[in-house]
Amino acid sequence: MAKINSLDELRKLRDQAKESMTARSGEAKVRIRASMGTVGIAGGAREVLKAIIDELEKRNFHEVEIIEGGSMGLDKEEPVIVVERDGFQTTYGKVQPEMARQIVAQHVINGQIISEWVIARNKQ
Repeated sequence: MAKINSLDELRKLRDQAKESMTARSGEAKVRIRASMGTVGIAGGAREVLKAIIDELEKRNFHEVEIIEGGSMGLDKEEPVIVVERDGFQTTYGKVQPEMARQIVAQHVINGQIISEWVIARNKQ
């Protein structure tokens, strides 16, 4: 996987992913919220987001909405992603790119939570 070297590269990647994802707000089977605050980005959130998008594309899974946001207040756990699926919000902390790929494969697509990486779980 190529390294993202600038915010413009990340924006281009996000725009490409948005074009390829057919899901619209309210229609997505799964939502992924990515914490893209300063601490998250310093911790590798760009690479994590790229890995998520890459894995979704590789698996041809388009029933997802990706939402980038600022800090979730969990600086100690950055990079943080939240998977919203089946009426629950599951928060994963200290996510690295390879972990993100596994989260997509197991949780986002197949609904199997990876318990050892979960830092919070809430009913929506």
